[in-house]
Amino acid sequence: MTLKNTADRWGPVSQSLHWLIVLLILGLAVVGLTMGELPKTPKYFWVYTAHKSLGLTVLALVLLRLGWRLYAGSPDPVPGTPTWQHRIASFTHALLYALILAMPLSGWLYDSASGLRPFRWFGLFNVPKLTAPDEAVSSFARGAHGWLFWLLVALVLLHAGAALYHHLFQRDATLARMLPQGWLKPAPTESTPENTPKDPPHVV
Repeated sequence: MTLKNTADRWGPVSQSLHWLIVLLILGLAVVGLTMGELPKTPKYFWVYTAHKSLGLTVLALVLLRLGWRLYAGSPDPVPGTPTWQHRIASFTHALLYALILAMPLSGWLYDSASGLRPFRWFGLFNVPKLTAPDEAVSSFARGAHGWLFWLLVALVLLHAGAALYHHLFQRDATLARMLPQGWLKPAPTESTPENTPKDPPHVV
């Protein structure tokens, strides 16, 4: 079994990075939306630091995934996909990558410009600052972080909805090829044997 992507499906490395990034973003979203409700106790600051550490982890994983995609290539378009759908999908993927990169960068910039003391990535090492303390930059980065989040949510929902549409209505392998082989099969079409009515028995 090859680790690289093939002409008809994503390889195990691309699949693992894809779903790991999805899970981390979901966790970051939940924490980010509820963090403001936590009392300012030592636990709050632990959660806040963990949120920043996970955000930088996502940044590193996305860069790794982009590098792997350049090395391993990407599958061909699913047979039968119209050219306009393929172009929209390519644009959506590029925008997703850009947003997932911009989100942690805006958070990192906000943390840097806020003048807070350096935080330690999962307690292992200090994360360098991107800029000196600056109230205007801090305010801009904080606002951008929020707007980028909601734009990312909208795009992820569109991306997931398109994958489900292809699986349930187009009945192709768009979704299945981002999962381990055999986990999910394209929904049968009307012409497949599963839906083909059997001939009635002959009466002798």
